[in-house]
Amino acid sequence: HVQLVESGGGSVQAGGSLTLSCVVSGFTYSSQCIGWIRQPPGKSHEGIAAIYTSNANTYYTDSVKGRFTISQDYAKNTVTLLMNNLTPEDTATYHCAARGGTACSTEYLARADPSYWGQGTQVTVS
Repeated sequence: HVQLVESGGGSVQAGGSLTLSCVVSGFTYSSQCIGWIRQPPGKSHEGIAAIYTSNANTYYTDSVKGRFTISQDYAKNTVTLLMNNLTPEDTATYHCAARGGTACSTEYLARADPSYWGQGTQVTVS
């Protein structure tokens, strides 16, 4: 039973910060590409940040580089995303996602097959 449970979403004013958390269970945490996929209203989904669990290499899409930081607590099977200097363009539903294998990138993570997505958490920036 694979689970990815997100938390930390909410509403914040432009320039503010939020921290999202993803707790994963039901599969082996090692050798996983885990991160965040967001979908703004009326737009396509986009992988924005990812981390490869075995070596902690991180990956970001250009729009969030320098503002967002992804990290992990390996012992707790938890991935976090610190989002700073938020803008209205960051408003979206944020899904934690995981994909096994030896590769990792934001584009790789966002590919639907094979991958696991969480329920999602809403982030609203005004």
